Amino acid sequence: MRRTAAFKMLFHDRAAAIGSISGVIAIIFLVGQQLTIFFGLLTFMSSVVDISGADIWVLSENADNANSSGTVPASYRDRIIGVEGVDLVEPLILGGGLIRRDNGNYQAIQIIGVKRPHLLGGPNRFHRGSIGDILDYEGVTVEYLELGTLDNPDIGSLFEINEERVRVRAITRGVRGFSGNMVFTNLEKARKLTGIPPDRYSSLLVTVRDHSRIEYMIRLLRTVLPRADIYSSDELSRMTKLYYLKNTGIGGSFGFSTLMGALVGVVIIALTMYTNVMNKKRDYAMLRALGGRKKDVLYIIFIQTIYIAFIGILIGFTLLSLFLLGTRDSNLPSYMPWWAPPIHALFTFILCLFGSIIAMRRAVSIEPATVFR
Repeated sequence: MRRTAAFKMLFHDRAAAIGSISGVIAIIFLVGQQLTIFFGLLTFMSSVVDISGADIWVLSENADNANSSGTVPASYRDRIIGVEGVDLVEPLILGGGLIRRDNGNYQAIQIIGVKRPHLLGGPNRFHRGSIGDILDYEGVTVEYLELGTLDNPDIGSLFEINEERVRVRAITRGVRGFSGNMVFTNLEKARKLTGIPPDRYSSLLVTVRDHSRIEYMIRLLRTVLPRADIYSSDELSRMTKLYYLKNTGIGGSFGFSTLMGALVGVVIIALTMYTNVMNKKRDYAMLRALGGRKKDVLYIIFIQTIYIAFIGILIGFTLLSLFLLGTRDSNLPSYMPWWAPPIHALFTFILCLFGSIIAMRRAVSIEPATVFR
């Protein structure tokens, strides 16, 4: 009975009901949109680690992120290979460069060199071609979403990177970095482009035979290489993201935008719920005069809040899903991990309850005698 009364009282004034539901939609979509872009940028920050396929990274001392490490001696590779439990050790070269466009201008890029024949650390998604195409000494990859900034090259197009000739052999899809366009090539060409000496690498990528013993292998390798920084891929990915969040202001910017979206939704819900109660003062007074208790009034407001939250969350996530589908593989970074929507929905429901507190307090303060005035 109370649920039926709550439903009828809520949708009797459709404008007020739509206003409250719009507040929930605003929270879900505006906050969710900010979160998808934020998580998308996070994937860019650590993409070189996340796509590497390595279990463990060996970096120079005091490295605080994967993209700005120093160099390590090539002799480290020989020492790691001899450790029991290690499956593969491959070097990686990271460096910056300038690619010369057809109009004579230059575009900043990030050069990533991987060792033949395994090519561990290379790209994992392609629009055209495959990872084997960078076995060619001059072969490089370019990113499909960055083709417009490079004058739309095609397979076989020639470029100059740091005054060295390269040839496009493959086009990646969705392999993008936070520091600029990522260009993959083989180790020898990358060394030529970046100028890193023959006896040094940017980092070493390690795979192990037993993935359940990664932490043990890290401790073991730290005893073998006490002057190197050694991390699991997951830990280095987190470190890299945290570095950019702390040093670029992205976390504060998106945090403020998310907070403002939530506040807008709460204000809309609070105002419309309060207005809804004020417009139905006689209805609540009649309910009290007929023997309804204060907890019955609170229950009705609570059920109305659940209706509003459920409908708003359903519509909001539908719109957010369409946004994610529309921006997939686009220039706009967008990504939502599986665990974020349930937390976002719970957070929104709590905000709905918070926004309805004012309405609840006003509803229970209505005296039954007001129905006779």
